[in-house]
Amino acid sequence: MIHTFAILLLFQTVGETIAYGLSLPVPGPVIGMLLLFCFLVARPSLAQRLAPTTLEFLKHLSLLFIPAGVGIMVHAQRVATEWLPILAALVISATVSLVVTALVLRGLQK
Repeated sequence: MIHTFAILLLFQTVGETIAYGLSLPVPGPVIGMLLLFCFLVARPSLAQRLAPTTLEFLKHLSLLFIPAGVGIMVHAQRVATEWLPILAALVISATVSLVVTALVLRGLQK
């Protein structure tokens, strides 16, 4: 488990380094996940080695929402005053996600 955790951290660190070094507007963990995805496509055997660790992380995924919930509670006044832009951003992003998912599904079914 430590070895696979180190692999995941390595990809995140490489992503952070690339994002910081090239001053990219994309977060480092996103770049790291993209690199990990490309690596897993190139070497599918690694996916079986990473599966137990990643499944263990998924069991505790809800813990990652605690900081967001605390942030909303701490900034409740700001959320109350800026509810309309927040709602608009949520609706637009959800709509875009649904449309893109539908288009990808349509493309994969052909």
